[in-house]
Amino acid sequence: MAKHDASAASRFDEYVKRIAAALNHADRLEPLRAYLTGLLLPGDRKSVEPMAAKIDPRHVSSRHQSMHHFVASAPWDTQAALAIARDHALAQMERHAPIAVWVIDDTGIPKKGTHSVGVARQYCGALGKTDNCQVVVTVSLANTTMSVPCAYRLYLNEGWSRDQKRRQKAGVPKEIAFSTKWEIALSALDSLLAEDIPHAPVVADAGYGVVTAFREGLTKRRLSYAVGISAETGLWPPGMEPLAPKKWSGRGRPTKRLRRTARHHPLSAIELALSLPKKSWRIVRWREGTKGTMQSRFAAVIVRPAHDDDQLSEPREPEWFLVEWPSGENKPTKYWLSTVPAHISLDDLVRLAKLRWRIERDYEEMKSELGLHHYEGRSWLGFHHHGVLCIAAYAFLAAERARLSPPEPLAFLNPARVPQGFKPRGAPVAS
Repeated sequence: MAKHDASAASRFDEYVKRIAAALNHADRLEPLRAYLTGLLLPGDRKSVEPMAAKIDPRHVSSRHQSMHHFVASAPWDTQAALAIARDHALAQMERHAPIAVWVIDDTGIPKKGTHSVGVARQYCGALGKTDNCQVVVTVSLANTTMSVPCAYRLYLNEGWSRDQKRRQKAGVPKEIAFSTKWEIALSALDSLLAEDIPHAPVVADAGYGVVTAFREGLTKRRLSYAVGISAETGLWPPGMEPLAPKKWSGRGRPTKRLRRTARHHPLSAIELALSLPKKSWRIVRWREGTKGTMQSRFAAVIVRPAHDDDQLSEPREPEWFLVEWPSGENKPTKYWLSTVPAHISLDDLVRLAKLRWRIERDYEEMKSELGLHHYEGRSWLGFHHHGVLCIAAYAFLAAERARLSPPEPLAFLNPARVPQGFKPRGAPVAS
């Protein structure tokens, strides 16, 4: 075990040096090492001062100043750091299995007050309700063994985006205009597509999947998908499509728009699901969970999305419609659309759609163990620096766990002895 700890320490040292080299400043090495070490060490609070106290308890003030400057105001490239972290984790991930999906999601960080960048009353997944929080749009690469975040950007709602006074105070870059979450996600995908990363289907929940322009954006980028949709999403049942434009009568301009009638029209996702015959449904087991085998009842058929197609001249391409209807429920509970190949089996389609669960574990751990939600600064730069450093710490931890003898926790990282009676301030989450 001691030999393994030594090799892990050596890998960590090399990892830190690679990230520091990508930041193009030799003086970034020590605060980077200190910050990543502080995030990986056990402790209830991962804001700067408590971490400084664990790293260098006899020189807390100077260590705190160095780490705070590094995360809050030093100019360094978050994308370069993310790329190093991603590739480090991928080297271990792909030993077990190739990348199976690119997962788009957002994560909420509860926050009090109104001054921290991006804070607003909005839906927060961590709380399961609308409340004061920051929301970050993320992209992760995943397979059945592990996953790693590789894009991380704060969402600014329209109020924040147009408030020049708050923008200036928080240091929001001038080029950051209002973008919807799905637009931020597509921009992140464009950056990843410019790199040599193996392509895989995109998975996302209904917050993204209900947006036709988002799905069309994925197709335009030649990315297949399996994305959630709402029960109200309009679909043409199997074998049906909109009617062709009316024949030209010789008067006026020829019409080119597809048609619907009172008797020939699309159904909502829930109407279509309820109309499927009993033989369409089958129990599928998709993974082993902490409480046993995860299984439910599913059906999948080929349909055509119908959103605003009466404004089009050609029907949309057919794709999979996947439905989950757990036994004991009085109606279906989840719906997906997917453009993966038509020959995919129901079992594989379910496993693909369900694989986004992996990143929920990632962000739960980054919040509970690595302090993702502990940053106390208010600026755009500091918020993103802290988030990317949490991802870098997580990527190293995930890669170590993927090895044959994973340390739990990293045994080579030990906090320094704290002087008797010393107590860092470690304030609660600031506004």
